Amino acid sequence: MNAKFDKKVHLGWYKSMLLMRRFEEKAGQLYIQQKIRGFCHLYIGQEALVAGAESATRKEDRVITAYRDHVHPIARGVDPRSVMAELFAKATGCSKGKGGSMHMFSKEHNFFGGHGIVGAQIPLGAGIAFADQYNKNDRVTLCYMGDGAVRQGALHETFNMAMLWKLPVVFLIENNNYAMGTSVERTSNVHDLYKLGLSYEMPSYAVDGMSCEAVHRAVEAAADFARKGNGPTLLEMKTYRYRGHSMSDPGTYRSKEEVEAAKKQDPIEHVLAILRDNKWISEKEIEIIEGEVKAVIEDAIKFADESPFPDPSELYNDVYSQTDYPFITES
Repeated sequence: MNAKFDKKVHLGWYKSMLLMRRFEEKAGQLYIQQKIRGFCHLYIGQEALVAGAESATRKEDRVITAYRDHVHPIARGVDPRSVMAELFAKATGCSKGKGGSMHMFSKEHNFFGGHGIVGAQIPLGAGIAFADQYNKNDRVTLCYMGDGAVRQGALHETFNMAMLWKLPVVFLIENNNYAMGTSVERTSNVHDLYKLGLSYEMPSYAVDGMSCEAVHRAVEAAADFARKGNGPTLLEMKTYRYRGHSMSDPGTYRSKEEVEAAKKQDPIEHVLAILRDNKWISEKEIEIIEGEVKAVIEDAIKFADESPFPDPSELYNDVYSQTDYPFITES
């Protein structure tokens, strides 16, 4: 085991992933209760991706992702109350209640969405990295995407430019093997998705996305590579979501045996086993952490429930900038 992955690191991963898991489980329940409306995509099973990437990067680095985006901002440091309020479409949400489940955002925490259009965040991620390269500020952008998004033409245009300009961006494919309900094998001639980067001579690797250790090592190396001016890296994170694509997906295209087999690699149980085996945590401490996480989530729900909906006048705000579009006048 790498010396840096000590008790502190594993405990941090455990607490972080447990909060993600319980937050998403509660979001699923609240959706059924109609507290949360619209679309809702849960991250349950994929937590090691975010936990490992966050421990390997800096808070000033940038993160952008697709619409399965509830836990990324929480791991970045966004208050869970603000994320829950956004799910409730309340004014106190991190996107002022206007974005909902698929459009979380926090400039303060360098989290740039949450994007509902498949693949739209890929060129945006490269653009953010281009700005940082131009400003010479030593920041790296993590650009997450699903396995379905790699079929978008924008990915190939972005990869070409990112390599041409040696942009400081790390592309992460969250390969849970299903684009909605369609498997990678049925939608792509290339089944090892990391190989897509090789045609652009981009360093590209497959990573065990169910392991915080593997994710951390891969992201740390890619971020260091980018900071040295060497350009982007593509990481195919092989992971698995336990729930359907969204709350409206019963997941009948997968067998129960397949899902149960994936759960045997559960990232939270893996980290917890290491904590127990090394006697770094007691059963009492586990119980205390569970209670603390539960309290955080209950507080977030109370905050979201009691928060107001946006004022109707907010409908016209944040649509256009008066500075950027001087020809637009108030009616």
